[in-house]
This record gives sequence, C-alpha cells and structure tokens, in this order.
Amino acid sequence: MRLRVEFTTEPFDLDEAPAHALAAREVIETAELDAVDVGPFGNTAEGGADRVLTAVDALLRKSLEAGATRISLQVNVVDDGIREGGR
Repeated sequence: MRLRVEFTTEPFDLDEAPAHALAAREVIETAELDAVDVGPFGNTAEGGADRVLTAVDALLRKSLEAGATRISLQVNVVDDGIREGGR
C-alpha cells in the first residue's frame, strides 16, 4: 500500500524557517520517500506505508521537541492499482 502524507507545523515565521519546520523537513527528506515536496506553507511526500508511517512518527516527535505547538497532518491511501484480496 502506498500513502501520501501532507503536513504543516506551527507557529509560522515568515522571515525564516523555525527549528520545528526544519526538523520536520529533515525527517521527510531523509526518510527515503517518493515525490517529496517541501514548501513554506505545506509539505507532501509519498511512499510505502511502512516508510510513511515511520516518518510520520519521527516527524511528530522531532517537530514537537523542536518547539512546534501545532502539527496539521493528513494521510491518504494512494491508489497504486493493487488491491488486497484480488479486488
């Protein structure tokens, strides 16, 4: 199964990326995920379920440790054409 994660960390700082945002980006960029896109107002990445879920765990922990006060997160199943049970 493939998953797509989209996330933002807060509080925002328009002048420079805060430590919690940098921590989250580092997790995603080093997690061996596909289609990684980081930006100032949102970040996305795709990959196998195990890798995405492991990255999400690390992202939450490291961002909170680095000062995030809110993390908005969405995880979606990406249809890769393979269905469990042969459907």
